[in-house]
Amino acid sequence: MSTSTPLPPEALDDWLVALAATLELDPADIPVGTLLDVARDVAHNVARPAAPLSTFLVGLAAARNGGTVADIEAASARATELALNWPPDEPANQPGRQPGDAR
Repeated sequence: MSTSTPLPPEALDDWLVALAATLELDPADIPVGTLLDVARDVAHNVARPAAPLSTFLVGLAAARNGGTVADIEAASARATELALNWPPDEPANQPGRQPGDAR
């Protein structure tokens, strides 16, 4: 756990530009608002620790599907829909149901 003081909200842009450069990404390709919305919806409807993991999975899914901003938006929409409907009516481990199956 870090003991340093967190950056103020207005420093977010500087951090994202620096991180994007370090990861060799174009900051213009990062839909910050969309990803923050996913994190918020997951944190409020699932669990706070699920938020960063969920945004990682959104990025991984987007990368595997082409890596465009549209792919990030599509993965984000699916994650948000799942979070807003959490918990599911049926357990995910119910016999005969596979992860990702429609209800």
